[in-house]
Amino acid sequence: MEQVVENDLRKEHQEKISKVAGEVGKIVVGQSYMVNRLMVGLFTNGHILLEGVPGIAKTLTVNTLAEVLHLDFQRIQFTPDLLPADLIGTMIYNQKKGEFEVKKGPIFANVVLADEINRAPAKVQSALLEAMQEKTVTIGETSFKLDRPFLVLATQNPVEQEGTYGLPEAQIDRFMLKVKVNYPDKEEELEVMRRMSNMSFKPKVDKLLSKEDIFNIRNEVNQVSISESLERYIIELVFATRSPKSYGLDDEAYYIQFGASPRASINLNLAAKCIAFFNQRDYVLPEDIKEIAPDVLNHRIILNYEAEADGITTEQIIQKLLSKIPINH
Repeated sequence: MEQVVENDLRKEHQEKISKVAGEVGKIVVGQSYMVNRLMVGLFTNGHILLEGVPGIAKTLTVNTLAEVLHLDFQRIQFTPDLLPADLIGTMIYNQKKGEFEVKKGPIFANVVLADEINRAPAKVQSALLEAMQEKTVTIGETSFKLDRPFLVLATQNPVEQEGTYGLPEAQIDRFMLKVKVNYPDKEEELEVMRRMSNMSFKPKVDKLLSKEDIFNIRNEVNQVSISESLERYIIELVFATRSPKSYGLDDEAYYIQFGASPRASINLNLAAKCIAFFNQRDYVLPEDIKEIAPDVLNHRIILNYEAEADGITTEQIIQKLLSKIPINH
């Protein structure tokens, strides 16, 4: 009886998840891929780096998704003069009481959009990444636990590099996925233009999931099974980024400076389970791993100057790995 109730609840959650993109689509045109990846991060407790040019609805998508999922949302515009206190909060003096009080910063939300993270200096980036890792913030002498769920979505502009502070590789590695957000196609942009040039366009979205639902879904994703052969396939993929020659990838070895860290193996496993769950399965298939691998690996494989000179991208390297590394049953 208990198993039947669990199965019914899981099916109900999966059906609601399948409706989320449509609900977000009432306001945002296209971007279903971004919505899918944002939910992967949310349901696996992993943070996401969004890369795309300005004006392609990154902020609007994240804000709308937070509304559909009934979560508190904060957007922080990162600038060169931003201080850590602007992010996490500070102590302020209350003259009436004659004592210092804590004023919490915008990081105390469920979904935090760190817009143009590479515009802020290293101290601010470190404060954000520490909060991501520890899930706590220290203000004065007091530590505060951040709200749950807690998801950081950081954006960076791939084009404009002037006045930016590039994120070090070790910090980028803390993001579970790096999602590249592309321009809409012609039909999508036509619809965007029609909606946004209509000043009376103010649709409302339904709230589909509660915080309790999100925690239950995390447990359900955790219960998705993955065979040992697929676990070993993940390990082989990650090791191939570090020792390409051992896998007969001589051309790729010429271009890879550093391979993926152990975080890649962990996140690939988790994300593949989540993709399987979205596809209403309780077990992982090779296709799930291959679908999510580019987003897990593309910021963890560091290419050298030869790759840049020859126009080789991490996406090309990853596709070659996926085509060459066999799954041993």
